[in-house]
This record gives sequence, C-alpha cells and structure tokens, in this order.
Amino acid sequence: MSYGKLIEYAEAPPEAQAVMDDIKAKRGVPDVNNAWKAMARHPAVMRRFWERAQAVMQPGALDARTKELIYLAVSVANGCHYCSASHAALAGKKGATEPELAEMVEIVGLALEGNSYATFYGQPVDDALKE
Repeated sequence: MSYGKLIEYAEAPPEAQAVMDDIKAKRGVPDVNNAWKAMARHPAVMRRFWERAQAVMQPGALDARTKELIYLAVSVANGCHYCSASHAALAGKKGATEPELAEMVEIVGLALEGNSYATFYGQPVDDALKE
C-alpha cells in the first residue's frame, strides 16, 4: 500500500470531496494542494485536520503572518520539505519578505544548536526563568 498516492477530486470519497470543496471555497483556489490529496485517503482525519487548521491559524493574539512564520519555523526544524515549501509560500502571501524568511531560518538554526547543547549538558533551569 502506498501512502504517497494522491487522490484526485473525481476519485475521492464524498466525505473527502466535501472537505476539498470547503478548502477551495475558503482559500479561493481552483484545486487543493497535494497534502490534502494525500490525506483524502482518510476523510475523517482530513476533516479533523482542516477544522483544526482553520481554528488555530485564524488571527487571534497572533496575526496570520506570524502564525505562518511559526508554522514554517517548526516545519524547517522538523525537516519537512513539503510543509516548509507550503508555509513559505503562505507566509509570503501574508506579507513575509525574503529577508524575514532568511532571518527566521537563522533563528531556527540557532535554536536547534542551543537546544542540542542544553539537551547534552542537561543543565537545570535557572530559578529566575521559572517565574
């Protein structure tokens, strides 16, 4: 069984088609991207993820651009090339500039390096940082 198989709209189960229709309408796009086509194999999972994505990524205490930059930073840190490409494009559509993306990647690299040292050395958290 290949989990990488993409399910096009015409061959998707009706539940997946309903999610695809909602995504296309809300994003104003003619088709969903490959992440959704891959997830269409499991319509219940697809629906839950789409509903959660809408709730989490809408502007709140953080604006939509900042949320995309955070999603992108986590995707880069996790080594997910697909999500990195997708959320770099979305961040750009929400106003992130090339210099901002480059600086964000530098921060991710610094954090990964610092996290590696903290994990290796196992130092306790300073009392002043616990408050």
